[in-house]
Amino acid sequence: MNREELLPRAGPIPMGSADASRRRLLRRLHIDLPLLLGLLFLSGISLVVLYSAGEQNIDLILRQATRLAIGFTVVVLVAQVPPHGFRRWAPWLYGFGLLLLVAVLIMGEIGKGAQRWLNFGLFRFQPSELMKIAVPMMAAHYLAGFHLPPRPRVLGVATLLIVVPVLLIVKQPDLGTSLLIAGAGSFVLLLSGIPKRLVLAVLGLSAIAAPVVWHLMHEYQRLRVLTFLNPESDPLGAGYHIIQSKIAIGSGGWFGKGWLNGTQAYLDFLPESSTDFIFAVLGEEFGLTGILVLLSGYLFIVWRGMMIAIQAQDCFSRLLAGSLTLTFFIYFFVNIGMVTGLLPVVGLPLPLISYGGSSLVTLMAAFGVLMSIQTHRKLVST
Repeated sequence: MNREELLPRAGPIPMGSADASRRRLLRRLHIDLPLLLGLLFLSGISLVVLYSAGEQNIDLILRQATRLAIGFTVVVLVAQVPPHGFRRWAPWLYGFGLLLLVAVLIMGEIGKGAQRWLNFGLFRFQPSELMKIAVPMMAAHYLAGFHLPPRPRVLGVATLLIVVPVLLIVKQPDLGTSLLIAGAGSFVLLLSGIPKRLVLAVLGLSAIAAPVVWHLMHEYQRLRVLTFLNPESDPLGAGYHIIQSKIAIGSGGWFGKGWLNGTQAYLDFLPESSTDFIFAVLGEEFGLTGILVLLSGYLFIVWRGMMIAIQAQDCFSRLLAGSLTLTFFIYFFVNIGMVTGLLPVVGLPLPLISYGGSSLVTLMAAFGVLMSIQTHRKLVST
């Protein structure tokens, strides 16, 4: 017998072993793979478009990549907290956020005509970002303690929990963030099963109160609404941003002018090309095809978030997951509507695509909450 015949032969490596190890690792880290892939997809688009929108500034890309890395780290860290932990800490997080909002009005740092930041020396912090998660979490925490649909008294208290921080943020003023937080809290109320007649009544009261709201708005906010209704009335002033944005998107056609070949951003016709109006850069360079790809990524994340909400095992998790997902939908819907002239300009960046730090970290924390709800549900059910 030959020596080679006495040696053990290596058998074929099981094809499923690598997949099983990867699944165990994701389960141990509480990572939802479909949601993670959606976030990575949009993050890749962000770096590609930012390189062009930022005039090929590699430092800008490195800073954004660093912020994305921090954001994904936040996703993993937040995902380790089980849903009952979020429910336990919701009142404390909400109360802490309210104290910070009051501190902003007293000693907040003023920038660009708004008093929105607290300066801690090494960094500045915008407390309204914290409330994007704290408000829906607190509303879900409160409503989950009662039978649903909620009774009028319970619904009134839940509404008050939403209105107080919204009014504090409006006072800064920050209309875009206040509307987003109001929407996040309202989604919790809607998902709790409030009657349709009550929804219609609220819409009717909102319409009646519109003149009062118009009177309370700042002058620049009223100007934004008027510009939305007729941007051509002041093409070189208030309507300039919207007109140039629509020119950029329309000139992209079906397939765009090609990456780095856009002209509106390079020639400084397009304002805030790397932040609020980055969607126009994408539309000009990649055309309708690129826009549809971006929307597919967004809608995939929304679909996954709603599936997580549907499969959640308790009322608190369902309300919170549904609210965070629908708020993300409103986030990109409002920005795209704003850039295309379908909605008034409210100063919201394009989520996961625009250059920025605090809003990106807040979004990633919200996705960490969704992953926690999904992965801890699987652990309980097995």
